[in-house]
Amino acid sequence: MALNLGKRLVEFLQTNTDTSYTAREIAQWMFTQFPDECAEKKAASTADYIKTDADLVQQLVAEIGGSRPRWQKQHPQLKTTEGRPRRYYWTEKNASEEVDSAEQVDATASKPSAPGIAKPEIKLSEHDLYPRLVTYLQIEHEVVSCRIDEKRSSNKSGSGANEWLHPDLVGLEDLSGDWVREIRDCVNVLAARRARLWSFEVKLLINRSNVRKCYFQAVSNSSWAHFGYLVAEKIEGDGTMKELTMLAATHGIGLIQLDSVTPTDSQIMIPARERPDIDWDMCNRLTEENKDFAAYIERIKHFYQTGKVNKTEWELGTSV
Repeated sequence: MALNLGKRLVEFLQTNTDTSYTAREIAQWMFTQFPDECAEKKAASTADYIKTDADLVQQLVAEIGGSRPRWQKQHPQLKTTEGRPRRYYWTEKNASEEVDSAEQVDATASKPSAPGIAKPEIKLSEHDLYPRLVTYLQIEHEVVSCRIDEKRSSNKSGSGANEWLHPDLVGLEDLSGDWVREIRDCVNVLAARRARLWSFEVKLLINRSNVRKCYFQAVSNSSWAHFGYLVAEKIEGDGTMKELTMLAATHGIGLIQLDSVTPTDSQIMIPARERPDIDWDMCNRLTEENKDFAAYIERIKHFYQTGKVNKTEWELGTSV
């Protein structure tokens, strides 16, 4: 019997609804579950590059990717994430319902995975992403960062006055770490810039339903910094990246896709446009309202006074 790739993929994803898999994971599952059909496909192949089982799995991966647009037209419930590697999943939810589902933390373990597929992670909360982002920034960009908890704000102006005011994380990038002492002393005398400040708005999921809302929230709370970023674990839906790219061209807030399993594999999908000067009026507003942001400003002042980043001081401010 010939291997019906589209039928098997749909059956597999329908059995594991709302759980995403890469094309390679799906191909490996097919190879494990349908050995006779896969052996027949390999034997019937006239291509010189399909000689081993690994070659066949790679061919299945390629065919899944190539057939995706056609399958999605046939099955609107078949959806994929943006970015690489693309992940495939089946859902009966619309885009708005997917966002609501992502924001509802499930404290129980995920359902058992299909044979040949690694067990999916327990569902994460937005809070779970913060320390992962801290790790990525420190290792890949040498940015020390800390949490800004909106619950620590005074809210003295009343309910709703601080909406979209607070970034989730803020950071400092030391530009002078490799400078010799004479240059550092000279820059201090000139009161020149020795650091860049970063600001981040974090989301579990961005899709066509919430893309503009998420982006403009980041514009509102992160445009004061040298670099402002919207950060998401998942980016889904056709056209979502195109919309983000257009918004970034106008407003300058960048996009980071966060790998929650291996944070160092996270990547900047859209680089932020550097702001030449800090918006100190906005910093003053945040400092007046929020104790965490006031502590952040104190750490920046300490850095300029001493010329050193106190890692312990920053770690104490990263509590989630």
